[in-house]
Amino acid sequence: MIKNKLLGFGIVSLLLIGCKAPLNIANIHTEKNIYITSELSEDKEMAAIIQPYKHELEGKMNTKISHTNTELNKSGDNSNLGNLLADYTFEGADEWAKKNSLPPIDAAVINIGGIRTIIPKGDILTKQIYEVMPFENEVVIIKMNGKDVEGLFDYYLKTQKNNPVSHLVIETDENNSISKKLINGKTIDYNKTYYIATSDYLALGGDNMFFFSKGEMISTGIKMRDLFLEKFKQNPEISSPDDVRLIFKNKKVQE
Repeated sequence: MIKNKLLGFGIVSLLLIGCKAPLNIANIHTEKNIYITSELSEDKEMAAIIQPYKHELEGKMNTKISHTNTELNKSGDNSNLGNLLADYTFEGADEWAKKNSLPPIDAAVINIGGIRTIIPKGDILTKQIYEVMPFENEVVIIKMNGKDVEGLFDYYLKTQKNNPVSHLVIETDENNSISKKLINGKTIDYNKTYYIATSDYLALGGDNMFFFSKGEMISTGIKMRDLFLEKFKQNPEISSPDDVRLIFKNKKVQE
């Protein structure tokens, strides 16, 4: 009986081995890497196809759209470029709100990290706005009640970061508390509904601005870069803002 069982197991094992697919070893070939360097010859046929489009694009990018008598930069807590772009965000959102039967915009907040470079003194070209704002961020409006807007001021008290604002004044004192907080020149009204313009990046919690999640986000469909391009075109000579909006009296390290 035991012998028969062993014989059966042996037959099954042979059948399983016989059904196993043969192992194929792939042939491996090493290929030469092609590096993109100045030594790589140009595809003349492809270059001829691209040239008209390249020429047209370069023409558009090098078009003068405005002028500035001073360098526009992102330095300090109240940078002229940061405040200018915050004002443009406010204006663009406010214009959109009026066209769409929404109440006027109360304030605007953008992030300094989204401003990638300066605009030197002189003519302002289209390509410079792309360099300043290379991202595809959209202008959005956050509908918030007065109590939840306190989170915005708490954010600046905690971070003391120079994220540009428009129609806002935020002042902290040496005791690490907020000594002044104004929206459109007025103190916060807890019974009021506020409409704050910002970017979709910040509205979704970017740069730790989680307080926006307490509000309702309203999409405008306006790309920030497109808005800035239009605003610069509307202003042939830029007058950069010089008012003080962020005052951190207890700040130890200047941004």
